[in-house]
Amino acid sequence: MHIGLIGGIGPAATEFYYRGLVARHAGSAKPMELTIVHADVGELSRNAAAGDAQKQAQIFLTMVRRLASAGAEAAAITSIGGHFCVTELAALSPIPILSAIPEIAERIRRQGLKTVGLLGTATVMRTRLYGGISSASVVVPEGDALDKVHRTYIAMALSGKVMDEARAELFSIGESLCRDQGAEVVLLAGNDLFLAFDGRACGFPVADCAEIHMDALHRALVAGTSS
Repeated sequence: MHIGLIGGIGPAATEFYYRGLVARHAGSAKPMELTIVHADVGELSRNAAAGDAQKQAQIFLTMVRRLASAGAEAAAITSIGGHFCVTELAALSPIPILSAIPEIAERIRRQGLKTVGLLGTATVMRTRLYGGISSASVVVPEGDALDKVHRTYIAMALSGKVMDEARAELFSIGESLCRDQGAEVVLLAGNDLFLAFDGRACGFPVADCAEIHMDALHRALVAGTSS
């Protein structure tokens, strides 16, 4: 299957997806057919903050049509924050949209988790991953901590890097989700969070939503179907 990626939101996460898919596909008998288009992170952030899912879906639709013209048979958004309009986009798209949310929900269900924590943008945290998790309770940072996570995340997405102080703050808030709110695992529900967590011992269990999404995209690449 030829898959199209809506990338650029932020660029580091798009590169993370590309490298992850290349690594997963190494040794496969089938060639990897992949096309990437660039979206604007500032535009996405403004529409997400305004809750204007239809406007962002129309923006993404233009990109999906471009991907389809290039031969893509399905498309995916390389941003959990960008999934705030995935339902609206899927209803308009000429090709299937491979959403991360059902894949994440299914992983939680299969693992039998009862309580999970979330780190990501303010919208992702406040909506509990857009209400997509039904088999477990979802806990998020409380009070000022939620806004701190959001600000840190947006700064990482825009700059493509993370400072040690910001990393330590994310680790502290994630640990609190486990210690004080009973999270069995903390979902990294923002694809740029790999910048802070990848290869680091944070002191609590985490599951990277981008990795879960990439697993599903690779299965589609190999199987040649969108299911």
